[in-house]
Amino acid sequence: MIFGQRDSAVRFGWGPREAAELVSADGCLVVVDVLSFTTAVTIAVERGSAVYPYRWRDDSAAAYAARIDAVLAVGRAAVTETHPWSLSPAALEAAPVTARLVLPSPNGSTIAAAAVESGATVVAGSLRNASAVGAYLRRSGYGTPARPVVVVASGERWSDESLRPCLEDQLGAGAILDALGAPRERLSPEAAACLAGYRPVAADVSDLVTACGGGRELVERGFDGDVAAAIAVDRSNVVPVLRAGAFVDAAD
Repeated sequence: MIFGQRDSAVRFGWGPREAAELVSADGCLVVVDVLSFTTAVTIAVERGSAVYPYRWRDDSAAAYAARIDAVLAVGRAAVTETHPWSLSPAALEAAPVTARLVLPSPNGSTIAAAAVESGATVVAGSLRNASAVGAYLRRSGYGTPARPVVVVASGERWSDESLRPCLEDQLGAGAILDALGAPRERLSPEAAACLAGYRPVAADVSDLVTACGGGRELVERGFDGDVAAAIAVDRSNVVPVLRAGAFVDAAD
C-alpha cells in the first residue's frame, strides 16, 4: 500500500483512481470539483435540494431520475426556460428549487460513487464552503489516525479521457486542508505539498481561478457567472454529505 498514504491521517490525491486507493471505510473523503460539480452541489443543497450524483449523462441518467422522481440536470448549453437545471452553478442559483436533483458528472460524481462503495463518509467541498467543511471535519473527529481524511481533487479529462490535473481543484483542496488545521505530522507528503502550495497564494485564489485554463474556458464559452459562483470563497456554511444516495446538508 505504498501509494495509499496509509500511515498518514490526512491524505491528498487526484481523480477517481487515486481516490479509490486512498479512501478508508472509517474515514471521510472530501470531493473537490470547483468548476463545477461540488460548487453546484453546494448551491443546490443550500437552497434545499437533495442532490443525487450520477456518473453518466445518458439515457440511464434520465431513467434513474424518473425512478426516484427527481429532476435531471442537463448540460450547460442545453438549459432552456422550461428546464433551467444544469451543472451550471449560476443556473442553479436562479432556477426554481426542486426537492430532488440528479446531477451527472464524469469526475466528481464518479469519485463520490466509488467512495460510497468503500463505506466512507463523503463530503462535497469547494472554495465556496472550504471553511465550513474544515470545521465539520474537526467537529466530527476526522483527520486523526482512527478517522482519516482524504481530500481528492477531481481534475478534468483530456480528449483521450486521461486525467487532466487542474489548478482550480488543487486550490480548492488546499483551502480545505488549510481550514482543517491538522498538525503537520498528520499530513502525508502529498497533502503537505498541496497545503504549502495553497497558503502563499490564498489571497489571490479568486484571480488565479479566473485566469487559469478552466476559468478561461468557461468565460470564453459565456459562463463567467459559473466562475463567479465558484470563487465566492466561504460564501456558504453548508456541508453537503452523501446520505442514502443524495448530498444533503450535514446539519439536517
